[in-house]
Amino acid sequence: MKYIFVTGGVVSSLGKGLAAASLGTLLEARGLRVVFQKFDPYLNVDPGTMNPFQHGEVYVLNDGAETDLDLGHYERFTNCVLSRHNNLTSGQVYESVILKERRGDYLGKTVQVIPHVTDVIKDRIRELSDESKYDVVITEIGGTTGDIEGLPFLEAIRQFILEVGAENVVNIHVTLVPYIKAAHELKTKPTQQSVAKLREIGLQPQVLICRTEKPLDRDVRQKLSMFCSVSEKAVIEARDVEHTVYEYPLMLHTEGLDGLVGNLLQLKTAEPDLADWRKFVERVVSPNKRIKIAVVGKYIDLRDAYKSIYESLTHAAASQDCGIDLKLIDAESLQDDPDGQLKDVAGVLIPGGFGARGVEGKIKAARFAREHKVPYLGLCLGMQIATIEFARNVCGIKNANSTEFDKNAAEPVISLLEEQRGVRKKGGSMRLGTWPTKIVHGTLAAKIYRRDDVMERHRHRYEFNMKYRDRMAEKGFTISGTSPDGALAELIELRDHPYFLACQYHPEFQSKPNKPHPLFKGFIQACLAHPGDSAHRVATDPLSLPRVPERELVPQG
Repeated sequence: MKYIFVTGGVVSSLGKGLAAASLGTLLEARGLRVVFQKFDPYLNVDPGTMNPFQHGEVYVLNDGAETDLDLGHYERFTNCVLSRHNNLTSGQVYESVILKERRGDYLGKTVQVIPHVTDVIKDRIRELSDESKYDVVITEIGGTTGDIEGLPFLEAIRQFILEVGAENVVNIHVTLVPYIKAAHELKTKPTQQSVAKLREIGLQPQVLICRTEKPLDRDVRQKLSMFCSVSEKAVIEARDVEHTVYEYPLMLHTEGLDGLVGNLLQLKTAEPDLADWRKFVERVVSPNKRIKIAVVGKYIDLRDAYKSIYESLTHAAASQDCGIDLKLIDAESLQDDPDGQLKDVAGVLIPGGFGARGVEGKIKAARFAREHKVPYLGLCLGMQIATIEFARNVCGIKNANSTEFDKNAAEPVISLLEEQRGVRKKGGSMRLGTWPTKIVHGTLAAKIYRRDDVMERHRHRYEFNMKYRDRMAEKGFTISGTSPDGALAELIELRDHPYFLACQYHPEFQSKPNKPHPLFKGFIQACLAHPGDSAHRVATDPLSLPRVPERELVPQG
């Protein structure tokens, strides 16, 4: 078993997760079996109760674990299917230690950070090692080197390297090489200081991934090599990608990262076949046509809040040789003039969320899409919004609402799950993880999925109230997917609309570059077929000239 640890220095948000995911892409292309872990130093047990404005999207795994968005990068960029064992927080570590102490597991010993906290961290790495299904474990350490909360994780890594042997480990440090405009110079001192801090802790990086706005010339690479004690060829340039994050693996491959890591770990592998990845990137960068899609949400100001949704749209659009111009609309701004903001879009997507803020604006957006026959895709809350809108404006249920927004709603077409009524603790208490959905024959959903049942990831507390099913069905509201026992509505569509689909689950968590999720793919196809004058246009990017063959990049399963 081989191990790669990815740390970061100088500042946060340097892209450690994307660097780790991109390296995983390259190692998989070399025929290696790769698995990821993310260690987060914050004291929350998981990010499930964090504000999206602060932390970004909560990424849900098959087993219901609410995790950091970097695990989304890992699953999208590779073939990994991760679980709660692949994400560890300080909150989980200390909770485990305290529970053991209360049970008497430590037999009267004084419980300390070393060895008890660090042992829990090392045990989590060994859990993956003991499965013997992988060749390489890539572990990303969240936060910035030098932060006090991250020290136990770095100390655990130092100990772990001693135990497994330095020849089986590569330490990669992602750092910043800033460009000082007034001096017209790249500065290496922040990286030197960050590596010095790492070495104080007892860790010596073998590879530097240097985030920079300008190319690293030979002098800068030599300087970093000398002062940071790394090989010059291990100083890897990582400039901001021009168009898409999916260019990142190709950039790192050009810099020789995957070959270098393979040599350091004494792994003999063939050169990677990146042809399909390059073709996918080319379609993202220079599509044959473009469409404008509105995303109506409440966390629009932070792109990471809907990260998986934007990526899923990219995957689906690329499969149709199409690019997307996103029109990001704050739901609160739609309460006055929805038609003015939505009149030029080819499709409307309403994502998930919690709380009443912006709900009326989302309802107006759903109404616009329904009345103007604009393709609509609703995710989780987006389904509940569509239900409320239809009940009010088509079925004449004027007081239709969700008990999330009005706990005393006279017409609760959306209501709290029965098992949620007594829940007081918020963390990890929703309907979470993968649940089966039975698709109804003869529906648009059946045409899109081409399957009788599917497994999809959930994260919600409220459901469609089946008491209103017959009343709404008479008007064209079709429940096209249910739980296996038929008790829960999972997927809805409108009978007299070209593409109006909404699901209670989160399909964005299972989309990949070479395998877009069927609902997103169907949505993009419907947007391209939308008859409006501004539904789509030919791309004018000069890079559009070199074309890939007019076919799917990878056969769709």
